[in-house]
Amino acid sequence: MSIKKIIPGKLGFGSAPLGNMFRNIPDAEAIATVKAAWNEGIRYYDSAPFYGAGLAEIRFGDVLSQYPREEFVLSTKVGRVILDEVEDISKRDLGEKGDLFKYGRPNKIVNDCSVDATLRSIDDSLKRLQTDSIDIVWVHDVAQDFYGDEWLNMFESARKGAFKVLDRLRDEGVIKAWGLGVNRVEPIEIILALEGAHPDGFLLAGRYTLLDHDRALQRVMPEVLKQGLGIVVGGPYSSGVLVGGSHFEYAPATPEILNKVAKIKAIADNYGVSMKSAGLQFSLANPAVAAVIPGASKPDRIAEDTEALNAIIPDEFWEALRVQNLVNPAAPLPIDNK
Repeated sequence: MSIKKIIPGKLGFGSAPLGNMFRNIPDAEAIATVKAAWNEGIRYYDSAPFYGAGLAEIRFGDVLSQYPREEFVLSTKVGRVILDEVEDISKRDLGEKGDLFKYGRPNKIVNDCSVDATLRSIDDSLKRLQTDSIDIVWVHDVAQDFYGDEWLNMFESARKGAFKVLDRLRDEGVIKAWGLGVNRVEPIEIILALEGAHPDGFLLAGRYTLLDHDRALQRVMPEVLKQGLGIVVGGPYSSGVLVGGSHFEYAPATPEILNKVAKIKAIADNYGVSMKSAGLQFSLANPAVAAVIPGASKPDRIAEDTEALNAIIPDEFWEALRVQNLVNPAAPLPIDNK
């Protein structure tokens, strides 16, 4: 079943920040943020064991377990198992992502996409999330940014393990859908061409944003539409740099990226458009996109996201982006849907 038929609403909640990404977030602040999302009407929540070695899932569970389970959609990920034993966080190998969750829990993280590990990961997530069901399961990070030259070996392990077991769990009705949750387009390109694997959609983080969308636009979106699937866009603010932050792709932004942001912001300011509105509405304009899931760690950010999603943006803003070559000329824009 396409995830477009499962996910309620265009705006979801991405919980990576709740795993203490970049900073040590107090429990009270994290819990207040999830409650704010619920009060704003958000009903799709995405997490992963990787986010703070289970911390984000635990925080989701503390709040979402208070609400009727049938009233929201929940997704999490497999591909990593969180152990009870602890490890030296500074010695973790996170590929290009460095010390992304250095403020998270110190529990040991084991990369494993086998059948047994997939089933264990789901069981462990159910406990941390304090629920008896998960709607969507993403196979997490089987891509170059985490595994470098070994990424195809990890993808093959997932093909033999996680893909098959998730197909079975979906067909048995244990979960509603599955797919890949990645920061690169190449794994999605491969699985779209595979026989024997039947994903329902994909969570693509950072690759269909206002700042970076060329490759996904050409290589992924058309085939996703052709196969009747859907994309959840993660990281629509490009790790924060689009909305005033200093990170792009989880690392300090380059001068080139900062310059592009400055050009877009100048146009946005001229038309009274917030950068959040521009980022969210750009991603959602593509017909392959089912939802966007910006991350948040402060309650007031949730209201900002909701307001940004519903803001009216002048057509002239989008036209100016095209004229100044700040978006790919083939990228669907909100004005194209009128």
